[in-house]
Amino acid sequence: MSPLAESIVDVHVNDNLIASNTPAIANEPGILILGQNLIRGAVVGRIALSGKLTECNNAAIDGSQTPVGIMVHAVDATAADKACVIYKAGAFRKSEMTWHASFDTDPEKDAAFDGTAIVLR
Repeated sequence: MSPLAESIVDVHVNDNLIASNTPAIANEPGILILGQNLIRGAVVGRIALSGKLTECNNAAIDGSQTPVGIMVHAVDATAADKACVIYKAGAFRKSEMTWHASFDTDPEKDAAFDGTAIVLR
């Protein structure tokens, strides 16, 4: 079965990741690349050649160094590529997000989503 053919059930999670409903929250489907096991709130980047998502590492050179979204749900893709959903817009609490160790300062985190529809609080 294709990773996109798998169904994704949207379940409301009562946590503190979402800071407010302004700006409006928007999401989009994607494919989490093989070898990743990410939790809700993980910051992801997009690999330029494949278009697949991976944990955003600001030291990468494959395109995934630029954050494009935040994981909506935990997804385990350790054995195969998996369908996922990412937030691409909205207001989120920086302290509730999971960041790669390469984002080791608050200024790096604060600037990570510059030029996107994601606002950090």
